[in-house]
Amino acid sequence: MRGAVLYAPGDVRVEERADPEIIEPTDAVIRLTATCVCGSDLWPWRGVDEVRDQPMGHEYVGVVEQVGDEVKNIKVGDFVVGSFFASDNTCEICQAGYQSRCVHAELMNNIGTQAQRARVPLADGTLVATPGMPEPDLIPSFLAASDVLGTGWFAAVAAEAGPGKTVAVVGDGAVGLLGVLAAKQLGAERIVVFSRHRDRQELAVEFGATDIITERGDEGVAKLKELTGGLGAHSVIEAVGTQESMMQAIRSTRPGGHVGYVGVSHGVELPGEELFFSGVHLHGGPAPVRRFLPELMRLIWDRKINPGKVFDLELPLEEAAEGYRAMDERRAIKVLLRP
Repeated sequence: MRGAVLYAPGDVRVEERADPEIIEPTDAVIRLTATCVCGSDLWPWRGVDEVRDQPMGHEYVGVVEQVGDEVKNIKVGDFVVGSFFASDNTCEICQAGYQSRCVHAELMNNIGTQAQRARVPLADGTLVATPGMPEPDLIPSFLAASDVLGTGWFAAVAAEAGPGKTVAVVGDGAVGLLGVLAAKQLGAERIVVFSRHRDRQELAVEFGATDIITERGDEGVAKLKELTGGLGAHSVIEAVGTQESMMQAIRSTRPGGHVGYVGVSHGVELPGEELFFSGVHLHGGPAPVRRFLPELMRLIWDRKINPGKVFDLELPLEEAAEGYRAMDERRAIKVLLRP
């Protein structure tokens, strides 16, 4: 089969890879209908994370082609969505709603889903089937549910977005934009987005944003305080993962408020004394997408939400390298790849 491999910073190639096979009796093999490039893929592509000769991709939707002998809930022919973490969905951690930290968790990055096919471990716990074969226009939204929608939703839940709340979103990539969508669905009264990019601002407003702040860092915090009577937001979504974005999120939050952080952390160090006196709650990490998949997939199937709009560039899998460049250069919010 064909699949993307990162050989060195800036060097992604689509080449022949071994066809996936059932290894464990709990595995499934799926033929991918769509996959994509994630913002987190840009960390190794830029050389920030040390990755060499690595199959790429962790977001996926497709049709089941094979199942292991112990797979009971998923069958050949199902159209399925899976999380970027495989999980058994039965251990105590999964049952508590943290499937990304399952005691048997496997990161789909290690398998690489920017490909024509993929082996999915722990298929019964990881995959969720749609009620039938979805219409083609729904496939981008189901693909978003595999990671960025579920991650944005978790960020909004972790930040306790809800009725009567002002929510601020740090980061205008796909996760941040879908955090806006999630906050709107959860009933937030006011949603403020930090963004300097017109196309992203427009999509944020379409998803439910009420205010846009173009300043960032301490200037952005000051602007947000002006909008909130000097108090800050009740709920803040951090969707970047840098020192600056985390401190902007914490400083944008009022005492007693909540930060939901889902940006993959790179070099973040929290100043203890400032955090101590902030009175701010912090919760986040790798999103337990599997917790939210049934609800999110139902909203998509019923056409209540359209998260697939974050895909503003579609390319064939063979042009994956251009997808990475487009996202790195901010010519695209998120790139969908068709195997």
